[in-house]
Amino acid sequence: MASMIPFHPAPAAAKPDRLVRIGQARQAVLYGQPPPGGPVLALEGWLERSWRRCLAHGHRPEQTPAFDILPPPALRRTLDDNRQLVQAARPVLEKLGRAISDTRYFALLTNRHGVVVDVDGPIDRHDRRADLITRLGTDLSEQQVGTTAIGVALTELQPVWLHRGEHFFNATSVYSCAGAPLFGPDGRCAGMLDLTGIDALERPELKHLVTQSARSIENALTLSRPYRLLIRLNWPGRTLGNDEDGLVCVDADGCVTGANPTARQMVPHLNVAAPSLVHCSDLFAMPFEMLFDAARREALGRQLPLEVPLWSGLRLLALPLAPGDTDTRGSAGRTTDHRPLRDVEAALIRKAVEDARGNVVQAARALGISRATVYRKLGHKIRS
Repeated sequence: MASMIPFHPAPAAAKPDRLVRIGQARQAVLYGQPPPGGPVLALEGWLERSWRRCLAHGHRPEQTPAFDILPPPALRRTLDDNRQLVQAARPVLEKLGRAISDTRYFALLTNRHGVVVDVDGPIDRHDRRADLITRLGTDLSEQQVGTTAIGVALTELQPVWLHRGEHFFNATSVYSCAGAPLFGPDGRCAGMLDLTGIDALERPELKHLVTQSARSIENALTLSRPYRLLIRLNWPGRTLGNDEDGLVCVDADGCVTGANPTARQMVPHLNVAAPSLVHCSDLFAMPFEMLFDAARREALGRQLPLEVPLWSGLRLLALPLAPGDTDTRGSAGRTTDHRPLRDVEAALIRKAVEDARGNVVQAARALGISRATVYRKLGHKIRS
């Protein structure tokens, strides 16, 4: 019997008329020459803004960008300042390199100023166009090399896809690239991740890949922060334990020391002040000590997410973890506690009273709540 050979259809190239319309848009925006008798391609708002910023900087499309590299002392300082970013991104870059190995695309990591601090993937060092942009210390900011995924992502702070003539300079129209900004545990932009190809087929799906990969790097950056409690968050009905979780790092006093972008979307109060000024009690409508208690006791002997209330009235699933207990491989074998919050609270309080050998005052002090609250939550008398 003849062996079956899997058929892999070739990806479609960019439609020629799209490239023509990009060229017409360039003439209209960059040279003030709209095409006669035909509509101009409607540009993405961020793309036209970038082109106009380049013009405002005095650049012209026919100029050749310098692709300057930092002097050795500045390069050493830059690499040292971004060591934590590079360490967090390295495992992700290695996986990306394997994922895109057959696509003629490669990965670049830059700091928040657009300077290359790491690369990975199939880079042809004999191709000067590839070598120029993949040298450590190369300044690929919008001010230096015009409109690219790197410059736009760092300026607009959103994932983007650019193909060929959508780049500002004529000399960079050989590139196609997808980019996404990276945000640190303090909520500020820490850099960006880019996937670039040279004379490559258009692959807008790389925008999704780079966005997912950026999320993994952001989570690694958050987990690199010192903390006494890590709180993994997600909406009820979702599975906790993967890169889709919100991550909140907390110190021994309950103060937030860092959070990933997903957590900031779930709990907007994380964005209203510096992380060091936010306390768990500002986020959750419950005694914050209960989260530490849940991590310490592993929810009565099992790793059970809690359903916690926000001050907005919404509820989230929360999985509090002590340092070293940050398994992110998933939670397929983990049972979610779907009991009402009052039952979970009562169980935790009852356990605290048991640990205090029935001393309600001591248990209340350990939980950070009043003695009266202990009685009220449990609904019956306990020996004091």
